[in-house]
Amino acid sequence: MTSSTTGADAVDSAISKGLDLDGTPIPPEKLNLYNEVMALEGQRQRSGVTNTMRSRIVRIGAKHLSMEELNQRLTSAEFVPLKDKEIAFYYGAK
Repeated sequence: MTSSTTGADAVDSAISKGLDLDGTPIPPEKLNLYNEVMALEGQRQRSGVTNTMRSRIVRIGAKHLSMEELNQRLTSAEFVPLKDKEIAFYYGAK
């Protein structure tokens, strides 16, 4: 596959082509389920952009930042600090 495999758009682009990042086809059952769930999500009423921003920061930030650094940065940006359930999920025993 010649397109980029980095960044969030790489995954969306691959899914839209029905191909994994290595160029292999995504099985139709998986693609159909993904598209169905994404369509349902597209119909969900939104409550605000900052809640979604925080959720994305926590979900993705936990992959790249220590718990202490992510929590400090959330607080500095005036977001709600990490919740106990987020700490357990993202930073709990693996």
